Amino acid sequence: MARMPPIAKIATHVALDRTFDYLIPEPLAGSIALGSRVLVPFGRSQATGFVVGLVERSDRTDLKSILALTDPHPLLDEPLLELARWIAGYYCATLEQVLRALLPAPVRKAGSGFKAQLTVRHARERAADVADALSDKQRAVMERLWTAGPQLLQALARELGITAAPIQALRRKGWVVVAEETVERTPLSRRTLLPTEPLQLEVEQAAAVAMIKAATGVGGSEVSAATASSAAQPPGVILLHGVTGSGKTEVYLQGIAGALAAGRGAIVLVPEIALTPQTIERFVARFGEQVAVLHSHLSEGERHDEWHRIRSGAARIVVGARSAVFAPVRPLGMIVVDEEHEPSYKQEDVPRYNARDVAVMRGRIEGCLVVLGSATPSLESWNNAAKGKYRLASLPRRVDNRRMPAIRIVDMRINAERVGHVSVFSKELMQGIHERLARAEQIILFLNRRGFATSLVCPKCGFRAECDQCSVAVTYHRQDDRLRCHLCGQSRAVPAKCPQCADPAFKYGGFGTQRVETIVKKCFPKARAVRMDTDATGTKGAHDRILGDFRAGKIDILIGTQMIAKGLDFPNVTLVGVISADQSLHMPDFRAAERTYQLLAQVAGRAGRGTVSGEVIVQTYTPHHPAMQAVRRNDFTGFCDMESEFRRELRYPPFARLTCVTFRGASESRVLFYAETISKKMAAAAGEQVRVADACPAPIARVKGVFRFQLMLRAGSVRAMTVPLREILRDHPPPKDVKVAVDVDAISLL
Repeated sequence: MARMPPIAKIATHVALDRTFDYLIPEPLAGSIALGSRVLVPFGRSQATGFVVGLVERSDRTDLKSILALTDPHPLLDEPLLELARWIAGYYCATLEQVLRALLPAPVRKAGSGFKAQLTVRHARERAADVADALSDKQRAVMERLWTAGPQLLQALARELGITAAPIQALRRKGWVVVAEETVERTPLSRRTLLPTEPLQLEVEQAAAVAMIKAATGVGGSEVSAATASSAAQPPGVILLHGVTGSGKTEVYLQGIAGALAAGRGAIVLVPEIALTPQTIERFVARFGEQVAVLHSHLSEGERHDEWHRIRSGAARIVVGARSAVFAPVRPLGMIVVDEEHEPSYKQEDVPRYNARDVAVMRGRIEGCLVVLGSATPSLESWNNAAKGKYRLASLPRRVDNRRMPAIRIVDMRINAERVGHVSVFSKELMQGIHERLARAEQIILFLNRRGFATSLVCPKCGFRAECDQCSVAVTYHRQDDRLRCHLCGQSRAVPAKCPQCADPAFKYGGFGTQRVETIVKKCFPKARAVRMDTDATGTKGAHDRILGDFRAGKIDILIGTQMIAKGLDFPNVTLVGVISADQSLHMPDFRAAERTYQLLAQVAGRAGRGTVSGEVIVQTYTPHHPAMQAVRRNDFTGFCDMESEFRRELRYPPFARLTCVTFRGASESRVLFYAETISKKMAAAAGEQVRVADACPAPIARVKGVFRFQLMLRAGSVRAMTVPLREILRDHPPPKDVKVAVDVDAISLL
């Protein structure tokens, strides 16, 4: 048996960007391994940390010993630690910050194992008359236990609105048994789904599944000799480019079935919480209890128990949002990144990783296949496929040869001239809604802006109500009659008169989903219209409830933001109306056209997914923009060619790497001075290989009372930017009142 190195390198929970050496005491010598969480003396107190290295000797001679092992088994393994080290180096984060991101907060707090909770069971069967023996509260407890079976004590008391006293009284009388039991909290416990079998594949789907199975080392009669020969190579990355409704999910399901047959697990990433319920249903119906769920809308207990179910091997398939890329699936055979182009895969806080790119790196480290799927791939992924770095699988047709929806571009300038004012709905869209309602078909109305009105303006003096803390206008929410800032969350009452000229004649400008909902209910009073945005889905289960009602036909018109724009499959939707297609087109961001095309193409894909052909009506004030015309023609390749020429000429991604450095602070002059200092030093240190822009105010110059300046760096490689930048920031640290955020491969400049 190999001798254990006597010294452990520990990364503590304090983010000092360094590890500390500790002696491994003899009693723990056989228990500590890489990834173990331990308790160590740290200064005058104690700290927890992870073992990230085991060595024979240290430069220090005054080493302290590890105090205790906090978990019986390592929470991390060597492949995940290697991934953590890569993330820390690539995204300019400390290893400690990355290790925190690898584990859900409930796991970091609670350690290992499922939680033991007090469970209440009835000890006596239902009696004919219990009125004399029990009080009203006690009788309510027994009725609940008789009808619903064993209950958690806390949940039972909360549901009945009582304290634990009546339950304990029943225990003393011998009516109930209260015992501590290990309870596994799972978000899938209330789902009852009929099992499904693999569907008959189209030719292109079968070819994609064969490519996936060959890459994962799963043979079969359908795998050609040429394809099978590639199995000897590393699995690599497959870009699955399939039009909306082409059956990408079925390809994922059958590809994962192959990985399971080979004794491996899988991770499936989805970009939006709203997509998770429908995706979960598809996977649970196919794979049953082997599926686990990880996303932020679960309770802490559910996240804790799901993570341990994955780690124990009880769940071999994980479906979740971006942090699920770190799920401890062993052995891992396949990672699917659905809608890989979505910006929500980018983490906004440190470490600012992109889950898509982390998935690719994890696949490389662990030798597993990564499948990136999208109807509108990012230019970065499309360029990698064009260069042969990724393999390309195409699904150019919808399943069963269903037609793509007809897309009509409506020029709202002409509509305004025709009706004499700016309107929310065009004549074409109103007529389309009438026709679909008459045929009992469903409609989706998309507007990526919540609230009722986007501005409050005084027509006399031009005053515009703005947030006191942010450099943006406030949005009027009619539901509670408040003005709200969508950046900092601040809200205030609507003023009775203009604060500047005292005129009472305020005018509401612009419109959001609340106003669209109001107009729809006024114009179509018999239609069942429901709004789905972050204001309407704040409670747990709201996403599932609304989408379930829409699928069941209880909703005729679904009004929503981007959470309804992609990934959802409702066969009875035959009309999609895009209320304001220009909103993302004029953002101060070089990706504005790409984002607009992707969003419009995705929302258009919700129409006509059943037997009835669909129609999409896109309302715009810039109908001749290349992105609008590409959407109308469903011409993804043509759009990519055009957009690539623009990016190549200006050296923007994917033809260069981009890092955005943001400086924040309460003093505008101090933040600007420090930003300009770093900009000048970076330009001198990096030389010609890095393009260093001048420090300038961010597009949103102030958020939550904090001024923001940006420094944009572009180069052929990330290291060419981050190595000199880290040295400069280390040698010239920011003042205490200035914060610096380094965003490598930034996808938004706002």
